[in-house]
Formats: sequence, structure tokens, C-alpha cells
Amino acid sequence: MVNPELSALHVYPVKSVAGSAPGAAAVEPWGLAGDRRWMVVEPDGRYVTQRQQPRLALASAESLPDRGVRLSAEGKKPLTVTVPGPGDPSVPSPVTFTAKLARTEVEVVSAGAEADAWFSDFLGTEVRLVHLDDPARRPLTPEYARGGETVSLADEFPLLLTTTASLHALNSLIAQGDHPDEGPLPMNRFRPNVVIDGTAPWAEDDWRRIRIGEVVFRVPKPCSRCVITTTDQSTGERGKEPLRTLARHRRVGDALLFGQNMVPEGSGTLRLGDPVEILE
Repeated sequence: MVNPELSALHVYPVKSVAGSAPGAAAVEPWGLAGDRRWMVVEPDGRYVTQRQQPRLALASAESLPDRGVRLSAEGKKPLTVTVPGPGDPSVPSPVTFTAKLARTEVEVVSAGAEADAWFSDFLGTEVRLVHLDDPARRPLTPEYARGGETVSLADEFPLLLTTTASLHALNSLIAQGDHPDEGPLPMNRFRPNVVIDGTAPWAEDDWRRIRIGEVVFRVPKPCSRCVITTTDQSTGERGKEPLRTLARHRRVGDALLFGQNMVPEGSGTLRLGDPVEILE
């Protein structure tokens, strides 16, 4: 067995939209720098993801040096969205309101009419784009939090980890199942932040605390997967896998598990090739 190492990084500036794969990324208390600080919501503030709108997979978002974001999608003119704030000519008076996520609510700032129109036209329904200007105001789920830990606009935890060995094992199971034609699945179905090479399949199930390069992370719980994993990230079309296979081989109660949630214990920078050390 080779020594585990960081093989891929992924940052998703807009929740549920395609992101980027940088060679390095800074770790902040609430996740990777720039990760899921923006989100599409319904007019009443309820969050919108690929669960409701699989077409979101076909849009891309790129973080900009000024913390803004550049949106792009086939057939649409790219749009640069600046961080809402005083002096922004597109949003003279930033509008704040409450966004509703699955288990929490959080105060966010409107990105402005131009961004709203871009996403509304793309999805064919009225939506708004919002920005979480201060991730420190959204606490982690209390049953898993320690000492005031916070999270950005991710579902529950700051980062998600997967391993290539477990994906290979899952694809082998899919090949033996009812829908072998749907495999093998790429890692982007699971939208991880960090991907680790050099482990045994499912080794991450036993991790409780790890170090990646210069940063230590808690591993509080595995990730329960949803219908987004059945969505082809290049077409927006849905199938049965991997949920059908996870239900047979990776079910714990009502949860279908793949990957591990992580919480940073400090800050630093992750770089491709960083060694991974299992601390607990």
C-alpha cells in the first residue's frame, strides 16, 4: 500500500453549480476559501440545488481574486458578479434577507438584479443569487459542533472527503448490479472538496482525525448521499446509480453512505500531493 496523499481539490463557489479544481486551496474555519459562499434561492429564500434543478450542474462558477464570481453556461453570455457591498454600482444598497437551508436559516445578501436574471433565464424559473458575506454567522449542526464551529453554505459540514479506492470499489459493485450500464461513475457525482489516493477501499470509515499536509481535520460523520449523485454532471440527466448500489451495500439506517464530512481544526493551505496522516 502506498502512502495516502491528496490527489484532487475541488472548490464550488456557487452551491450545486460546477466549480474548479485548483492545485492548492486555503483552508478557512468554515471550509476551503471561496467554497459555497454563493447560492441560488427561490423568491422566498428557500435554497435551490440540483435536487430540485439538475440543470444547475450545467452552469459553472469561477472564484475571482476580489472574492466575486464569474458565471458561465453553454449558450449564455458569461457574467461577472461582484461581492455585494457599499460602492458596488450594480447593488447601491445591498439587500439582506433570510435564506432557508435544509436544517437552518442564515442571513445572506442579494447579488443583484443582473445575477438574478442570469440564473432565472438559465433555469426557466424565477430565482435569486445570494452571497454569504460572513460564514461565521452560520453555526455547525449542534450535535456535531465544538467550540463555536461554523460552516459556509454547504449542507452541513465545511468539507467533504472521498477516496479513489472507495470509488473503484463502488464501481465494481455497480458493475455487478441491476444497472451496470450506468457505471463506472466519475468522482464528480459526489462533489467532494478533497480526494485521497493510496488507501484501502472504505478505509475512511474508520478515520476520526487526520492531517492533510499542514492542516488537521476532525472527521465527525460519514456523508449521507442524495439524488444529486444520480445526476450526470455533464448532461443533467438522472439515472438509478449509485443510490441503488449504495442502498444494498452502504446503508446504515436510512442513510446511504459515501465519503466523510470534515471540520478543520486550524488553518493553512492544502496542495496536491500533500501526505495524509491518520491521527485517530
